[in-house]
Amino acid sequence: MAQLTQIEEKKPSSFDPHHPPDQDLLSDCVHCGFCLPACPTYVLWGEEMDSPRGRIYMMQKASEGNAPLDATFRRHMDNCLGCMACMTACPSGVQYDKLIEDSRAQIERNIPRTAADSLFRRLLFATFPHPARLRILAAPLFLYQRSGLQSLIRRSGLLKLAPKRLAAMASLLPTVRLSSRTLSLSKGKGSAFLPNPTTTPRRRVGMLTGCVQQVFFSHVNAATARVLAAEGCEVITPPNQPCCGALMVHSGLEEQAAAMARTLIALFEQANVDTIVINAAGCGSTMKAYGHLLRDDPQWAARAQAFSAKCRDISEILCELPPTAPRHPLPLRIAYHDACHLRHAQGIHQQPRQLLAGIPGLEVAEIAESNLCCGSAGVYNLLNPEPAQQLGDRKVANLLATHAAAVVSANPGCLLQLMSGLRRRGEKSLPSFHMVELLDASIRGVPTEALLDPAGPGLS
Repeated sequence: MAQLTQIEEKKPSSFDPHHPPDQDLLSDCVHCGFCLPACPTYVLWGEEMDSPRGRIYMMQKASEGNAPLDATFRRHMDNCLGCMACMTACPSGVQYDKLIEDSRAQIERNIPRTAADSLFRRLLFATFPHPARLRILAAPLFLYQRSGLQSLIRRSGLLKLAPKRLAAMASLLPTVRLSSRTLSLSKGKGSAFLPNPTTTPRRRVGMLTGCVQQVFFSHVNAATARVLAAEGCEVITPPNQPCCGALMVHSGLEEQAAAMARTLIALFEQANVDTIVINAAGCGSTMKAYGHLLRDDPQWAARAQAFSAKCRDISEILCELPPTAPRHPLPLRIAYHDACHLRHAQGIHQQPRQLLAGIPGLEVAEIAESNLCCGSAGVYNLLNPEPAQQLGDRKVANLLATHAAAVVSANPGCLLQLMSGLRRRGEKSLPSFHMVELLDASIRGVPTEALLDPAGPGLS
């Protein structure tokens, strides 16, 4: 007698129907394990469920209804830095960025957080993506730093007694500058930087000013505009730019991110530029993916795709334009740190090195384990300070081994993370620069001594 086979009824997915992790993308993972040594959390803990392969397995089980969306699922997804190093390592081309972002959006809609965790996250997202609110904080932070109170508190050890997340926030504060140029750029007044009037502009570009960037790192924006103008570009900074939504996308706040994307797209459409230039790695990776973020919006999907097609990192556009501005020597040994959302999420690795190699006298040292995240990862170092500090300490040890006189990256958050790590070791802070600041200094002929002197004229 033939044996009867019982066919189990297909279980409903644990995910809700709005943008669950795509089944085809989940199927791309063949569980080969190439991602394991590239994943920061797996390197730290050796835990399978804290690897990309393990997280994809959990997503697959949830999509089949064989695992719930619960605190365990949330914990392992929260542990992910979103550095996307696994995408560089993956031989199968798994689009992990789309999978983790869709999973995090599911988490925010379906898995309640503790009151303390929810409050802290609301605090972050009510502050960082809003330049006007950050400007309100700038003056008291400036006084806090210039009065010596910050140094006193750091030396006293009081931060060790504070809640870990608040201590991490205090340790990562950027140096606040209140120059007239900083204020004019940060207030969102539209500006135009023009090339030499005797030449025809090579390209009309719009520059993203960013949220945290325009308030606390406006000197990087100023250097970016000067370099582009020196290379013959007309640079437009549209006024009243909102946050690009990167922090929201990476944290599962899909609706808020989509609203910010629509506003930014419309703003740059009005500016009528050939290219949109970005000098912050996390912003660039998000803006290049607006087409995916707004894929179901019939009024915005095509506009988002057209917008993303114009987006370029500052290193990309400068490599596309053969240099015309002369470079003056900068005799200096620097260590170059790869920002994860530049190297892995955007696949930009050689361009910054090519540009730095064009500066006479500049010696570029590579940092060991350059593919491994420093632990910054947007607001990861605030939400998960312990693993972030472990990764930061590891990166700082490799940085010090280069014996460089300064450190250079394409993401200010990474530089803040490295400086915090140096302080934990009791080491003297190294001068730190965005890659474009060195190009600006070389084009303008800034002496190396002035470049390295914190009390000197600087680059602003």
